[in-house]
Amino acid sequence: MAFVQDPPRLHHLYRSDRPLRALLRHLLPAGVLKSCEVSFDRLGELGAGPLYRMQLDDRLNEPRLVPWDAWGNRIDRITPTPLWREAERLAVEHGLIADAYEQAFGMHARIVQFAKVYLFAASTDIYSCPLAMTDGAARALLDAGNEQLVARAVPHLTSRDPDRFWTSGQWMTEAVGGSDVGASQTVARRDARGWRLYGRKWFTSAVNAQVALTLARPDGNPSGGRGLALFYLETRDEHGALNGIRINRLKDKLGTRKVPTAELELEGARAEPVCGLGDGVRHIAPMLNITRMWNSIVAVALMRRGIALAKDYATRRCAFGGRLIDKPLHRDTLAGLEAECQGALHLTAFVAALVGRSESGVASVQQTRLLRLLTPITKALTGRQAATVVAEAVEAFGGAGYIEDTGIALLLRDAHVLPIWEGTTNVLALDAMRTAMDGGMDVLHRELGFILQEARASELMRIGARIESAMEAIDAHLCGGRERGGIEHDARRVALSLGRCTALALLCRHAQWARDAGWGDGAIAAARRFAQHGLDLPAATSFEDTAALLGTAAAAAGEDMAFGPASFGP
Repeated sequence: MAFVQDPPRLHHLYRSDRPLRALLRHLLPAGVLKSCEVSFDRLGELGAGPLYRMQLDDRLNEPRLVPWDAWGNRIDRITPTPLWREAERLAVEHGLIADAYEQAFGMHARIVQFAKVYLFAASTDIYSCPLAMTDGAARALLDAGNEQLVARAVPHLTSRDPDRFWTSGQWMTEAVGGSDVGASQTVARRDARGWRLYGRKWFTSAVNAQVALTLARPDGNPSGGRGLALFYLETRDEHGALNGIRINRLKDKLGTRKVPTAELELEGARAEPVCGLGDGVRHIAPMLNITRMWNSIVAVALMRRGIALAKDYATRRCAFGGRLIDKPLHRDTLAGLEAECQGALHLTAFVAALVGRSESGVASVQQTRLLRLLTPITKALTGRQAATVVAEAVEAFGGAGYIEDTGIALLLRDAHVLPIWEGTTNVLALDAMRTAMDGGMDVLHRELGFILQEARASELMRIGARIESAMEAIDAHLCGGRERGGIEHDARRVALSLGRCTALALLCRHAQWARDAGWGDGAIAAARRFAQHGLDLPAATSFEDTAALLGTAAAAAGEDMAFGPASFGP
């Protein structure tokens, strides 16, 4: 009889995820957790069952652009996939955006949202993309204080009613540059009826949104980021006609293929300034901070999905006389992935908690500065972790992981966008270094000290000593880099090191809580293994070596040209 391999199966995403349940028990008051567990449980059931099956069945479907109707009218309509339509309904009904704005959970609202997004994202083919931008748009409009636009848009953006819900786009990238938004060429011109926008947007994800926030340069404004203004526009009028927008084509991407990412022309699109006629990059920063948080949550969710499938498959796949799960080397490989995932889980939840405190008005000045530092660091680190961990998980399936119709390869293609969206690793590292060098390191040192005080077990204290030693080495490296004029040169290594130190400290604190609360020593094992992987301390490097490898005179001369005013982010 021919051999037929049993495919991997997903188990209930909430009930089977012990690290998540322990984390929520640790972070949420008992009353908040009790009120949310029905939704967590339902999302866990859907994500492992109907949504996951629908995702596999929907694999070959992609959004479709219909430029013209049957009578020659330009309509540029986007038809999303069946899974995306179902994902929108579920996201709205479960309050994935609303929870953050209804204030029912106070400063814990973002942790509740974190858990729901984490349970939802991996089974919905990156429907998290429009949700992230919608959440970010609501935050940016509220922070800007434009009462008219808040009244007009925010009730739709945060609605629990699918018939009233709007999504938002974030249109910043142009052909002249993605991260370098200061080079944007879209212009805003005023006429008797208001403002019109003219320009070409090169990447506009989820282009079928009802509204968008975009950057444009009002006529007469200076060049650079300060001359840009943040504008709000609605994509269609009350008759369904596009608002001075022409969709040229949908992007043919490596992954996230369910996300309708388009190139479009703004041909006199009606728009309204959100907050004045300048400093648009600063005004869109609240949106970027939220979308970076979402990016980190999705990174953890995709890691968890890859590991969950690989672990289940290892119990079913037999080779060399036994199950893969019984092979010491394979078990060791999966354990290493698990430790990385748990570190990312705790780091991302910590940032979400800081966002919740900030939005609730209870964050201290120090916590606000800590959030400013850790948001780009967390996004950068978790994006890199996701690409690596998911690649390892795919490899755990052998050739089956490379086959599209198993659904495994999809994870790898989608994960590779996470280090790119919302700022590449290098851009985020520079962003973090600006904050670190402006007092952020002192704030992080202080916070890590408080966190590690709670890790009392002797083994955890030894790990804590390693973290403190690593932080001292980073301090020394930054001081040396300042003297060499090389802060930018080492920014990536430093930022990722700070992220790993923080993640490990949080793992240690949670491990102590888990032991005390009767959850066992699994979290201690995660902290131990994460520490064994290293804290990625920046090695001593030289401009001369960089120049020799790349043949660039600028690097040899020690030029540090880009480390200055922010071109992307706050």
